[in-house]
Amino acid sequence: MSNVARESVRIVLDVIDDEDGVRLDRVISDRLTDMSRSYAQQLMKSGDVLINGEAVKPAHRVRWGDKVEILLPPVEEPDDLPPDYLPIPIIYEDDDLLVFDKPPGVVTHPAPGHARGTLVNALRAIRPDLQFNNERLGVVHRLDKDTSGLIVVAKNERSRLFLLQQWQERKVVKRYTALVHDVIEEEKGTVDAPISRDPNNRKRMAVVRDGRPAVSHFDVARRFADSTLVDIHIETGRTHQIRVHMAFIGHPVVGDATYGRKRFSVPVPRQFLHAAYLKFDLPGDRGPLELETPLPPDLQGVLDQLSEGTPDD
Repeated sequence: MSNVARESVRIVLDVIDDEDGVRLDRVISDRLTDMSRSYAQQLMKSGDVLINGEAVKPAHRVRWGDKVEILLPPVEEPDDLPPDYLPIPIIYEDDDLLVFDKPPGVVTHPAPGHARGTLVNALRAIRPDLQFNNERLGVVHRLDKDTSGLIVVAKNERSRLFLLQQWQERKVVKRYTALVHDVIEEEKGTVDAPISRDPNNRKRMAVVRDGRPAVSHFDVARRFADSTLVDIHIETGRTHQIRVHMAFIGHPVVGDATYGRKRFSVPVPRQFLHAAYLKFDLPGDRGPLELETPLPPDLQGVLDQLSEGTPDD
């Protein structure tokens, strides 16, 4: 496949209230999770990042309401997005959007090391008529490679902006199912702990005192001898938020190779985390949409093994 130089891509970010006073390079790397802080600084030094139309230094601290413009230079990439026909179920579709039930092992967007076999490649195959000026097509949010569940894709720019606004304003109800290590005695709880990139390992996230606010609520659904099944509702949507928060309180997600423990009582194929429920407003004043998807077979199989000889409390 031939390579071509794509045109420059312009990204516009509106600074939200909990980013007020945060360094610009950090805001960019936190929002654009595929971009490192050092690369953001390079763009700023070359004048490719503007705040309200003016170039600023990497240490500049943003204010609520600022408009951040980022011009990404052309890069050599494969000629167009290659289509890949993947068995990814669509559980809802209308003229404005569709919702996938993403299986584990599928990366959301193409990235270094994942140029093929992503959700976006599959979208190009099944809906080749979608036209967007970037490699993410109309994908509104993302899930980690090994997290399964609901993910929303807009089919036009008007719908994309409408949906993005709901995500940014925290109006979307997002619930996950997770199995975590050890028994949680409380019936419910809240983790309110700021998250940012781990200062000692840029590939990880961590609870950091001056990080971006992050809030997760959990309810115990079922207890086993050495683990707890929980329903988690997140107010914010930080990178790896659930995995970081549950590890922070001493109950890491079972099967999590980055933040969890190596051993568990039964084999676990991947991190036990599933995006089970979404509620958001449809474009065009059509009211709310609620969607729910059950645990996939690989995770249900783990629970079935735990149920044997480990009855609920």
